Amino acid sequence: MITTSIVTYKNNLKQVERAIKSFLNTDLNVRLYIIDNSLTNEIKEICNDSRIEYIFNNANLGYGRAHNIAMRKSIAEGVKYYLVLNPDVYFDRGVLERIYEYMELHPDVGNLMPKVLYPDGEIQYLCKLLPTPFDLIFRRFLPFKKVLAKRDNIYELRFSGYDKIMDVPYLSGCFMFIRTETLKKVGLFDERFFMYLEDTDLSRRIYKCCRTVYYPEVSVFHGYERGSHKNLILLKHHIESAIKYFNKWGWFFDKERHEINQKVLEKLGHI
Repeated sequence: MITTSIVTYKNNLKQVERAIKSFLNTDLNVRLYIIDNSLTNEIKEICNDSRIEYIFNNANLGYGRAHNIAMRKSIAEGVKYYLVLNPDVYFDRGVLERIYEYMELHPDVGNLMPKVLYPDGEIQYLCKLLPTPFDLIFRRFLPFKKVLAKRDNIYELRFSGYDKIMDVPYLSGCFMFIRTETLKKVGLFDERFFMYLEDTDLSRRIYKCCRTVYYPEVSVFHGYERGSHKNLILLKHHIESAIKYFNKWGWFFDKERHEINQKVLEKLGHI
């Protein structure tokens, strides 16, 4: 079985409904958890499929903490695969089947992310090296576009072309197809992160014990509003999470980060 969780908070109903229909449009054995952090339960009205379990928290518990509710249920039930899915992601029939087949054939893969596109078809560069303080904090405030573009080419692995299967230490949390046995080994989302960087942290922990794969053979669409670039409250959450991340893993002296990033760049032929 494949289970997924979608965490919602004041989301557009049509947007969430599209994500739900994408996941349920399959003959695979699936279950969907809608974890609603909103203060009202309007989303419940679109959760009318027998494969959906709606959980109303009546409080904003945070992104990772809310997903963990469904993750614990899935692990306890012995589910084989778990998908973390954003409410603004949608995809065509057949995508889940292709990913499932790949995971079945490659038991060493702990986490997989497909190619992610904007709604207009443009690619999103969501494969990344493990971030440095410059990548997560300082670059947000630098006006030097050429310097940023040069760094993005490396940090976001743009030089790779995004056209081949790659092992990547930091895959976006918008679509994380995870083997539940892997979650048993590394743990769930770190609930100290209210919002942002919980995917970075989990992806890094998975990378240390299993393969974390970018799989461009299938694509999904992602709205990707980049809220922290537009909203000061979200920017505050982003910076707070970055501080927690570096307090946990190391700021400027993170030997493991350096070794992992060097290994990735060498394997991709950039060094």
